[in-house]
Amino acid sequence: MIPASVAVAPRRSSHAAIIGRAAVRALYTELALSPKPGLVSPLDSGAHDDMDMTTFMRSLFALRGYFCAIAAAGAAGADFTDLQALGMRAERRMLEATRGINTHRGAIFSLGLLAGAAGWLGAEGRSITGDALGHCIARRWGAAIVRAGEQASSSHGIEAVRRYGARGAREEAAAGFPLLFDLALPTLVCSLAQGDVEAALVQTLFSVMAELDDTNLLHRGGPEGLAFVRVEARAFLETGGVAADGWRDRALALHRACIARRLSPGGAADMLAAAAFVHDLRTGAVGS
Repeated sequence: MIPASVAVAPRRSSHAAIIGRAAVRALYTELALSPKPGLVSPLDSGAHDDMDMTTFMRSLFALRGYFCAIAAAGAAGADFTDLQALGMRAERRMLEATRGINTHRGAIFSLGLLAGAAGWLGAEGRSITGDALGHCIARRWGAAIVRAGEQASSSHGIEAVRRYGARGAREEAAAGFPLLFDLALPTLVCSLAQGDVEAALVQTLFSVMAELDDTNLLHRGGPEGLAFVRVEARAFLETGGVAADGWRDRALALHRACIARRLSPGGAADMLAAAAFVHDLRTGAVGS
């Protein structure tokens, strides 16, 4: 656990290691969760026919050093170009480990930036409470993130942003991850207070699914696919969410419906992992 405010200059590498371990732990926490509509979990491969939990574990093993390295780079005051280069190398390692399958590209970007910000704030002896991590990202790297997005080659996410006018991961990051700090993290904290970690994570996932412009859903199902998942997630929440009897059955029913429609809310999964990561940095309480 890294305290909310700590000067790390004399022990920068050890604190980078703490941040890196928290990032990998958060990604495993997300992976191990079920039921999780359309997503890979210990239950099954969801809407994916090219990956399973083993694929994700190979990817996680390949990425272990990346989050530590980007946290150390952030602590050293790296600019976005340096962080981006680390991310690109991590993506190549991921693809080598998974034989070309994209398991964690979104997390490499989002969790990488959050880890870099945690490194910088720690090195400066600043707090990571509230939305300090988001403000750090927006202030230090936001403009460069926007420029990089304008120059980036095509991807499924970028095409969804351009075609449908969606707010993608780059836009969220450049703005300081408002959905993470205004919705996902508060939902996780509030839900964890009820004592059931699995239920808290599912409640957080559904809360994000109900609101996020998930470019994975737009790529797979267009606006209709995104709307379907949003409507179903909101219905789940409006009928009590994980506080209602039979919530697992209702979550599993949506899981089966997403598989039938080949829909996978990967952006929401990344946001859940980010919320678990930030909470873990503050408390050491999620996934430990």
